Amino acid sequence: MADEVVLLDFWPSMFGMRVRVALAEKGVKYEYREEDLPNKSPLLLQMNPVHKKIPVLIHNGKPVCESTNIVQYIDEAWKDKAPLLPSDPYQRAQARFWVDYIDKNLYEAGRKIWATKGEEQEAAKKKLIEILKLLEGQLGDNTYFGGEIFGFLDVALVTFYCWFFSYETCGNFSIEAECPKLIEWAKRCMQKESVAKSLPDPKKVYEFTLLLKKIFGAE
Repeated sequence: MADEVVLLDFWPSMFGMRVRVALAEKGVKYEYREEDLPNKSPLLLQMNPVHKKIPVLIHNGKPVCESTNIVQYIDEAWKDKAPLLPSDPYQRAQARFWVDYIDKNLYEAGRKIWATKGEEQEAAKKKLIEILKLLEGQLGDNTYFGGEIFGFLDVALVTFYCWFFSYETCGNFSIEAECPKLIEWAKRCMQKESVAKSLPDPKKVYEFTLLLKKIFGAE
């Protein structure tokens, strides 16, 4: 029996993009269902009753929630191609640590750049650069965070790249000027078809960001 795979997602979500990249890396065919987040579908509410959030991967009728959890599930469920997590337990633990760090820090710092003004925005810009510089140090001179292999940490971070233009434009600063090696890494990742096809155009994301600014009164 062929696997039935459905992804409940929302196009500008960097968390949903992680799942799209992972599925593309594994060559998994799936049905994409775009959610209207102000009017969440009965399927989303049924499949993720705890958080009621996207992304949700439905594999043969069974839901898997939370993007980092989903990516790890994809890696284990389709283990015959393009391993995402390192086989070494220590390296695996390190990758999970840094992905957890990204989840707890990066989204909120980025959100505050477009959602706030003045001193609060300046503090958010400073925080974002601190986070990215720390990650750039972790990358070092490697091709990818996992060395020569595109993996779990790369998947978790690269999806924020299509939001960088929004952060920079709203905050009037340059991430590349502060973190050139990280931008080189992101451009390298974008050469991979799995990434390029999964991330939307940064200009389109910026248009969405302007809409968010209107909704949240942050113009």
